[in-house]
Amino acid sequence: MQATENNDHPLRLQRKGGRVQVLFEGHLIADSDDVLVLNEADLAPVFYFPRQHVEMEKLVQNDIVTHCPYKGDARHFTVLRDGVMIERFAWSYDRPNAEASGIGDRIAFYPEHVDFHEIAAAPGEQRVVGADADPRVDEVIQHTDSGSGASQKDHWEQNVSEPEDDDTPDAPDAPPYRGVGSI
Repeated sequence: MQATENNDHPLRLQRKGGRVQVLFEGHLIADSDDVLVLNEADLAPVFYFPRQHVEMEKLVQNDIVTHCPYKGDARHFTVLRDGVMIERFAWSYDRPNAEASGIGDRIAFYPEHVDFHEIAAAPGEQRVVGADADPRVDEVIQHTDSGSGASQKDHWEQNVSEPEDDDTPDAPDAPPYRGVGSI
């Protein structure tokens, strides 16, 4: 997507495939399929999320500002959730340097405070609207009983098989599961 010409401290920005969710203490803070990954020199990759995909009402901008000679000035955000307050929880570059312009007005999170949950993109998958929605909900619902006693779609392929007859001396002659509709 974007790379700098600085060989001493290279910056490479690329779009992340699939979706990434950010969880703090088990609570969803961000969920996006528009995540940019910044690979900077020998540092760990950093995910940058669009603000509209972040629960910004959970974050409070604080007075902390840090400076990076390659990216510019970053302002920091505090989170307060379930009695836990962390001042350096997230950061954003409002006006980054030209070589990092793609991360402008996006939010990144300190990885020691959150869990990142990466969800691979399925062919033809579209972005799910709503933080609580599961991207597979339509598929699962269509394969369940519609109320008529029949699935709304063709059945999935069988993923279990009948157990083989057991010839061991302790095996019963007629296992209790035979003829009752179970596996």
